[in-house]
Amino acid sequence: MTDKISRREFLEKSAVAGAAAAVLGSHAAEASGAMQTRILGKTGARVSIVAFGCGSRLSMYGGESAAVAAINLALDSGISYLDTAYGYGQGQSETWVGQVAKTRRKEFFLATKIEPRDGDAAMRILEGSLKRLQTDQIDLIHVHALHNADDLAKVEAKDGVLNALYKLREQKVTRFIGITSHYNPAVLQTAIERHDFDCVQMALNAAMQGMTSGSHGMDLNPSMSSSFQLTALPTARKKNMGILAMKVMGQEGLLGSGPSKSDAANLLRYTLSLPVAAAVVGMPTLDMIRRNAAFGRTFSAMSAGQMEKFSGRMAVGNKLALDLKFSNHRDA
Repeated sequence: MTDKISRREFLEKSAVAGAAAAVLGSHAAEASGAMQTRILGKTGARVSIVAFGCGSRLSMYGGESAAVAAINLALDSGISYLDTAYGYGQGQSETWVGQVAKTRRKEFFLATKIEPRDGDAAMRILEGSLKRLQTDQIDLIHVHALHNADDLAKVEAKDGVLNALYKLREQKVTRFIGITSHYNPAVLQTAIERHDFDCVQMALNAAMQGMTSGSHGMDLNPSMSSSFQLTALPTARKKNMGILAMKVMGQEGLLGSGPSKSDAANLLRYTLSLPVAAAVVGMPTLDMIRRNAAFGRTFSAMSAGQMEKFSGRMAVGNKLALDLKFSNHRDA
């Protein structure tokens, strides 16, 4: 059953939960000047609150040596979560991460994603992922980019990718399994309710990204009621899942100096004031890595009032455009 909760009520509860998570994860970090960390839900793993997204923004470095240098800088800066996927360059991102993993594997939590919905096809690709990542165990494998109800049916079919991931978890090839979505919060909520995922990664930003599902495809609805934050996030919290935020900056669509835009620090601050373990952020420049890592060392949560005022402004100016942008998005 879908929980009914007002935006104000959720922001108040989120601000309390976010502040509590910040306090629990920040005392040691403040004392040492280190990156703040949080527990990734029921996995029990502790991860940095800023995670390094190795998708299209990593490819902007232009080649392996520059990309590997960027990943090493992220680790050196206190970031301990790397997020990759086979679909990021058809294994290219995994290969670059693997160049770092061969010498620094014990220093970070490693997540990858698998796109095929057929279980056999997924298993073949994941065999290659282990080789590309130069590891014998992946911390977390996500079903990549859940789309709609028909897509969920393929994922959960008897010969689908979900049953393949269950087997890999049983065999300790992966410690945990999860699912991601930037598109349809209602379908993601259904997937969370039905299945035994350890983690979930969803679009959580101040523009309240996420469309509602209609009988004829997607209903573009710019109201605050249609968002991952108000639909899928509460369900994931009830199941004590490891919750990861993505699209914090709307792939730069929320950045700027206009009345409906903001800087990276406030966008990160808003999302990390929600009850999430980490924000996965693509960082296409070394300077951005340094700035975001510095933010992760000094983060303090927004109050409920600050969150409501900020998200109200950002949603009015950006929600509809952002939902349209990501309706057929594929981060490759």
